[in-house]
Amino acid sequence: MRRLWKSVALVLFLCCLFSTAAFATQNKIDQVQEGIEDLKKQKEEAEQEVNELNDQAGNLEGDLKSFNNSLTEITAELNETEEKLKVTRNNLEKTRKDLEAAKKKEKKQYESMKKRIQFMYEMDMEGMLEVLMSAESFADFLNKGEYIVSIHNYDREMLEEYRATKEEIAQKEKSLEENEGLLAELQEQQEGKQQELAALVDSTSDKLSAARKQLAKAQADVTAYDAELERQMAYEAELEKQKAAEDAKRMEEIKRQEEEMQQQADADQSGGGSSSGGGSNSAGASASDAAMLAALIQCEAGGESYEGKLAVGSVVMNRVRSSYFPNTVAGVIYQSGQFSPVASGRFASVLAKGANQSCRKAAGEVLGGKITVNCLYFRRNDGGIAGTVIGNHVFY
Repeated sequence: MRRLWKSVALVLFLCCLFSTAAFATQNKIDQVQEGIEDLKKQKEEAEQEVNELNDQAGNLEGDLKSFNNSLTEITAELNETEEKLKVTRNNLEKTRKDLEAAKKKEKKQYESMKKRIQFMYEMDMEGMLEVLMSAESFADFLNKGEYIVSIHNYDREMLEEYRATKEEIAQKEKSLEENEGLLAELQEQQEGKQQELAALVDSTSDKLSAARKQLAKAQADVTAYDAELERQMAYEAELEKQKAAEDAKRMEEIKRQEEEMQQQADADQSGGGSSSGGGSNSAGASASDAAMLAALIQCEAGGESYEGKLAVGSVVMNRVRSSYFPNTVAGVIYQSGQFSPVASGRFASVLAKGANQSCRKAAGEVLGGKITVNCLYFRRNDGGIAGTVIGNHVFY
């Protein structure tokens, strides 16, 4: 009997050592998983920033294209206005030259008319009559009379023609000057608009350049997060393997000690002794046990098949019935370094809200005695652990 209790004490001591090692490794796993979750959130934020900057850059590119098109149109209009202004100025210059010629002609006509008028007025009525009376015949008289009238009419016609020409040229000069003013004003407006659009193009180009730099930085951040995530996940995988190896070693020691204890118990019984050792079983399951088991199943196997949910619940109950783990559902779930969702706080959140119907059903069946796997551990299956594979987990 004493030897049996010594064996039990040794088993408990070894279990304590293995639990300490498992707790340390699980702590590292929990920390890495928290770091991975943080990195994923930071990566999501960086990706969101990339998307927003992509949209911003796209809008700026659209604006820049629109501004450039408008600038091209305004430049073409400005060139066309400049050509019109050039033609108008040429016409105005020609008009001015015509006016100068007309002024010279006017001066010449004026001098001629002045002489003729002077001659006509200096010649008194008697002189004109004398000219008329000097006619040798009536026909000659008429001719001389017509001559005098024609000179007068010619002078009048030349004067009227000159006046009309001068008025026409002056009107044309005024019209051309007005057109020149309008075209100059239009040119000024177009130049102002051209400068405004050029400023918009420069400003938009600067904004686009800045957005592209920010986009490049955000994309680099996403790449950096990807690299760090890959490194952290590789480290997590190594820790998972280490934890699995620790669990396997612990399982081997438990089995060896169980065999020794069984042999000792058999020997004691054959010698007439009695023993009360062995694994503890839980008493009747309570509502709190059901709620906690359902919450843990949802945390660990919420996305797995119903078979996977039953298997996770079975592992918990196998531990409750084992003498090497706490003998209550709460004790097993809250045992240090065993279940990551408990350490991260996710288990408490699900427990507060209540697990879903499928997980509650699985917990009820397991507590009712439906044990589907005879295992004490399960891990995420990466192909490196031997055991029963159900969904994404391996049970061993």
